[in-house]
Amino acid sequence: MRKTEYNKTQVVKYLVITFIASYAVEFGVGALYNRGNPAAGQLLMVGLMFIPAIAVLLSAGPSALKDLGWNPQVPKNIRSILIAWLSPAILTAAGAILYFLIFRSHFDASGQFIVQSAGEETLQQLEAAGISYPVYIAISVAQALTYAPFINAIPALGEEIGWRGFLYPQLRAKYGRTAGRIVGGVIWGAFHWPLIWLIGYEYGTDYIGFPVTGILLFCVCTIGLGILCDWLCERSGSIWLPSLFHGAFNAAAGVPLLLCRPDTGIARLLGPAPNGLIAGLPLILFAAAVMLRDDK
Repeated sequence: MRKTEYNKTQVVKYLVITFIASYAVEFGVGALYNRGNPAAGQLLMVGLMFIPAIAVLLSAGPSALKDLGWNPQVPKNIRSILIAWLSPAILTAAGAILYFLIFRSHFDASGQFIVQSAGEETLQQLEAAGISYPVYIAISVAQALTYAPFINAIPALGEEIGWRGFLYPQLRAKYGRTAGRIVGGVIWGAFHWPLIWLIGYEYGTDYIGFPVTGILLFCVCTIGLGILCDWLCERSGSIWLPSLFHGAFNAAAGVPLLLCRPDTGIARLLGPAPNGLIAGLPLILFAAAVMLRDDK
């Protein structure tokens, strides 16, 4: 990847385009959810992930895509690829174990999460197909460890082109590596704010200080994730590595919820998914270790 010089005009254009377009889409998602059509809303959220890449093209032109490391150089980057592929599942599992050790009464393997989120008929359909809930969980874990990260890496690429490919190098050039990554993480978190407010994205709505508390906590998560994505991008010289990590995180993050009671209220801010304050500790500690190492 090329050395980046800070370009204020391009950065401002990128942020204006990204936030105007993304917030418009997110309000559309909120409208779909409120009208009882969450499936369409989720599909629209997949499209949302490509807005940062489009914003790069409109603000900096096609030349901004040339040196993003489109060749993942698999033999050279095999260790980084394994980190990007498997570490999100390991960090998620460690955080979930920590959460359930503290909140043992929240552990539930009866399928109540599925019942609340998708309806009793979904659980009945699984049972009719001969799939018990424990088997369903095992399948979900297997997916998160095998092909799901690679499938998820495609829409994640839309975000990574914008964040790690364009914005983070600009912010590092302006503020330095550490401050640039922190600022970038807050901006990345702000990209999701309307969803947290409109549909209870990630944390639901049953917590003190909704939605501000969730907004602040999610920024902590995106700062940590952004550090690790940027580290993998720099380490490998390829935009595919942070995309794979991003996709693997998305694949693993929802699995702990399958084992949790759906009525935990404010504790949803703590876990068991890795965007919670307790369950996210392994992720945050890993990111902090990376930052300390990079600062030496």
